[in-house]
Amino acid sequence: MSLSLTSPSVTPISLFSLSSLPLLSLSLSLSLSYLLSLSSLFSLSLLSSLSLSLLSLSPLSPLSLLSLFSLSPSLSLFSLSSLSLSSLSLSFFLLSSFRWVKDGKKLNWMGHNGSGNFTAHGDKPLSDYQGHYRCYADNTLGTAMTHTVKLITESTPTLPKQKRSHKTAEEGASVVLHCNPPRSSTIPHIHWMDKKLLHIGQSERVTTGLDGNLYFANVLKNDSRDDYTCNAQYISARTILPKEPISLTVTPSNDVARGRKPQLMQPQGPHSSHLALRGHSLVLECIPKGLPTPSVLWKHMDVNLSETGAWTDNHGRWLRFDSITQKADGEYECLASNTHGSVTHSYTVTVEAEPYWVKEPPSLLYSPGETVRLDCQAEGIPTPTVTWSINGEPVAEVDIDPRRRVTGGVLVLKDVVFGDTAVYQCEATNKHGNILKNTYIYVIELPAQILSSDGVVYQVTEGGVARLHCEAFGSPRPQVTCEDLQNTLLSDSRVSQLTNGTLELFNSSREDSGVYTCSITHSNISITAHLEVLSENHTAPHNTTQHHTAPHSTTQHHTVPHSTTQHHTAPHKFVVEVKEEKHPEGKWESHRVTGDVNHLELHLLPYSTYRFRVSGVNRLGRSDPSEISEAYSTLPTVPESYPLNVRSESTEPGTLVIMWEEIDRRLYNGSGFQYKVSWRQVQEHHWSHTHVPHPPYLVNGTRAFSSYEMKVQAINSLGEGPHPVPVIGHSGEDYPLASPSKISVSVDNSSAIVRWQPVDTHTVQGHLLGYKIYLKREIKGGVERGTERKEERWVVEVDGNKTKEVVTGLKLYSLYELSMTTFNRKGEGPHSPTHPFRTPEGVPGPPASLDFESPSETELTLHWRPPTQPNGQLVGYVLQYQQISDSRNSPPQVEVIYDPTVTHLPLEGLDPHSRYVFYLRGRTSAGQGPPITRECATLLDGVPPSNISTVVGERSVNLSWVPGDRYRNHSFHIKYLSKTVGGKWEESEQVNTLQAFYSLTGLQPGTQYRLLITHGIFSLSVSPELRGVEGDFATQGWFIGLISAVVLLLLLLLVLCFIKRSKGGKYAVKDKEESQMDSEARPIKDETFGEYSDGDEKRSVSQPSLCVESKLGSDDSLAEYGDSVDIQFNEDGSFIGQYSGRGPAPTGNESSGPASPVNLDPPPPPIGPSFAGILDRTS
Repeated sequence: MSLSLTSPSVTPISLFSLSSLPLLSLSLSLSLSYLLSLSSLFSLSLLSSLSLSLLSLSPLSPLSLLSLFSLSPSLSLFSLSSLSLSSLSLSFFLLSSFRWVKDGKKLNWMGHNGSGNFTAHGDKPLSDYQGHYRCYADNTLGTAMTHTVKLITESTPTLPKQKRSHKTAEEGASVVLHCNPPRSSTIPHIHWMDKKLLHIGQSERVTTGLDGNLYFANVLKNDSRDDYTCNAQYISARTILPKEPISLTVTPSNDVARGRKPQLMQPQGPHSSHLALRGHSLVLECIPKGLPTPSVLWKHMDVNLSETGAWTDNHGRWLRFDSITQKADGEYECLASNTHGSVTHSYTVTVEAEPYWVKEPPSLLYSPGETVRLDCQAEGIPTPTVTWSINGEPVAEVDIDPRRRVTGGVLVLKDVVFGDTAVYQCEATNKHGNILKNTYIYVIELPAQILSSDGVVYQVTEGGVARLHCEAFGSPRPQVTCEDLQNTLLSDSRVSQLTNGTLELFNSSREDSGVYTCSITHSNISITAHLEVLSENHTAPHNTTQHHTAPHSTTQHHTVPHSTTQHHTAPHKFVVEVKEEKHPEGKWESHRVTGDVNHLELHLLPYSTYRFRVSGVNRLGRSDPSEISEAYSTLPTVPESYPLNVRSESTEPGTLVIMWEEIDRRLYNGSGFQYKVSWRQVQEHHWSHTHVPHPPYLVNGTRAFSSYEMKVQAINSLGEGPHPVPVIGHSGEDYPLASPSKISVSVDNSSAIVRWQPVDTHTVQGHLLGYKIYLKREIKGGVERGTERKEERWVVEVDGNKTKEVVTGLKLYSLYELSMTTFNRKGEGPHSPTHPFRTPEGVPGPPASLDFESPSETELTLHWRPPTQPNGQLVGYVLQYQQISDSRNSPPQVEVIYDPTVTHLPLEGLDPHSRYVFYLRGRTSAGQGPPITRECATLLDGVPPSNISTVVGERSVNLSWVPGDRYRNHSFHIKYLSKTVGGKWEESEQVNTLQAFYSLTGLQPGTQYRLLITHGIFSLSVSPELRGVEGDFATQGWFIGLISAVVLLLLLLLVLCFIKRSKGGKYAVKDKEESQMDSEARPIKDETFGEYSDGDEKRSVSQPSLCVESKLGSDDSLAEYGDSVDIQFNEDGSFIGQYSGRGPAPTGNESSGPASPVNLDPPPPPIGPSFAGILDRTS
């Protein structure tokens, strides 16, 4: 998006991004004489510029600097990161304030920093910036304002999706390749280029139109190509949008020999009308087609075309007016012709004009009782309407004053008084725009004084003009009279006195030499001047001579006669060249005179060296210059100017740094040039002086921010130059001494209005930049959070001309402490006494958290933490919950908790097959706050793990399973039995279903085991065989131990055999029992691991509860546990069996704790064994 300033009655500007506004400034200046007269009182400088930045291209790229009074019809900015508008930069010695008005209403959402700037806020939409803007600057002397500027929004130009186009034409036919660039308030520059980025050649036959299209009056075979590319360049955006290339194919034709009569491709029809504004540009277009290529002839129907200021462009296809005037108004004709005929098109050009000044009222000083006449005359087409305002208010809305009369563009104010000091605005408006003039009227009494130097000697040659200066100043304007010793001066017809006091004496003679007196009437103030009339002195370097006339104040006059030499044709003018050689920057400067004049009077600088030469010019050309004359040096004199821009640049207290602009060395007028610096404290009589060669000058020992009168005078070895008017400056600033007083605070919910009494200006010790409001809020640490007390601090800066400020964003039910300071450019002063205040109670924020526990399938227990922002004293909570169903019409349930210390609540009788949504709110005496919302469901009673997978290792077996969704956590044990002789049941540690993984370790390699997973009275079994472990004879200790165990076992068997034989018949019974036992615990060799036995299947009736403690002694005792399920393993060790039944849910403390009903996903299996398992034991 963009902002665009366009309007027929206001200055238009276009902007395409809210990220950054251009800097708009307004520049108004007063005449030098008026500035001199006001410099002792106040200085007003309105600086104007338009600074555009494209942050996307560089950190800061200035595009242009324009005066707001001379802005082009449209300025565009594309893709800026910051949007700011600054309208005025004023510097007053008196405190000034600024205000922006948009559509007649004061802007409150755009603040300025004291310089008249406001910055766009990123939180506002672009459309909010559309409207008419005007800025006002106020101080005690009046109100100045800018003219109206209108901003409108506009989209950034972009290219839509395009398809490559192909054109085919016969040789000799006309062709138009269309560009159609995106529309924008800024007209793009069109460049037709090829794929190598080279411009397509333009000629009378091939030309680009104003609409951007490429026109072929007739095509040739070599026009065939596939890369005609239109590039639209938007200068303001520094962006080029290339369109898809166009392919053109030219086919041969037999019609080329016959040719074609001219016709116009642009413009259409026989006639067109154009409206142009005075001073703007206008282009008339005439693009014909035909074979051979037609020629174009332009003419004005009434006058010669050259008198209109028009010139042809674009190979004669355009008639351009760069700065059109009223002379261009009228009828024009374009004639396109070739050997087969011609065609014409007529144009009517109407020139109108925006308002422009014919006479502007000057800004002047007036003394009480005088009559002020402000004459404001503007012209334009149509005739503009002139209106008057006083300090920005229309005269019609100001109180009626019989002393004031307004007639059209003339405002007359009789018998002015001090209260008539103001800024008077004259505004001229017509349908094309408006112009505004601020005129400053200052009613004051100032004593008269003469500014010109006393005792100046003026020299002039006989017959020359003598000018004796006598410049006076005062309010009311003093009257100056000049006299000679004989008092016959004013009766001489050769003498005239100018309004600025200068006395002019024409045709001077030797008798005019003498002393002249200039005085102010009705006072004893006067100066004298000495006039010396010299005889002519001729010197002739070849045919060039100089005649020394005299210094005229700051200049020397020379007459350079030149003789006419014999040429074939007499010269009709002469060129006199002069060069100053004393300063290195001197160069030849030319002056032209007519051929019938043989002398030239030049104004030369004092204390300089010049050379001259002359050349003649006739119809054949310019002759060689004459020989260079001898060097001529002008006499030195006192400086005739004084340094400008005298100011104080003091930064440290106790010092006064006086700075000024140095004078050009060519204006030193003599040797020993220095600056005489004078200063004195305001209201003192004695001046302090010093002489320095260059600025700055530092005055030490001054008081902090004291007002001083300063002036800098130019002097050389001959004397002092003119006396400047003193300016006011200040010594360095120091920290303020006082803070605002009578501070009061009015609280309104989360905002507070702070009022105060401003500080005395004498205690500021500098320029008052504003006040700072310091706020401190104590944050109490909550017991539940375990935090300590903290403090929240922030500072609000306020403009120095304010006496109240609204502070927003305060926390409710909080205690604040407020203090204020004054600050200037040096820094801040002391803090004011602390002012405590409290904000009222409000509704609390949402509770900090809400968690759930599910003791059973129909119960939930809610746990929460109090709100982090209680905004008051909590009085309880409100819980609302509702069953989530497809019908969405289940009734909500409400629980009101009156104890604010309660942080949990049990709920019973819930549907285990439904989910619920819960809304929990805190309550204060101000009402209920926003809720914290959660969804959850109860947990179902736990079930044993199913779909168990195993991975058999060398000395371990890993078991993994997926816990059931929404099921409670349960514990179980894993019992295992080695299927070797004498094997006993072993039991693992307690395992939980949410573990999803367990590693049973400490098993013997190459041994078959039977695993029994028990849940109370429920069990399931499996008989995996662990893989054998290959021996490593490199480990000698292990090998020796194994051999020793085998030897001991053999010895033990021998002893047992001996004992059994000694007992006789018991051996056979024992043998039978062991054989029967072995039949049940026989190893599984040819069968698949984990295959179910018939006996095991008969025992699988129900799933036992995990809460019952059981002790298992041998394999025969399994029948005591009812039904069981064997788990069968595939070759990879995974289960293929299922539980045959489900036991009751465990109770008591067998569960490791309920899982959260909010997060029902099981944890991932651990990477390694989650339990230590059973230590390695012998079977």
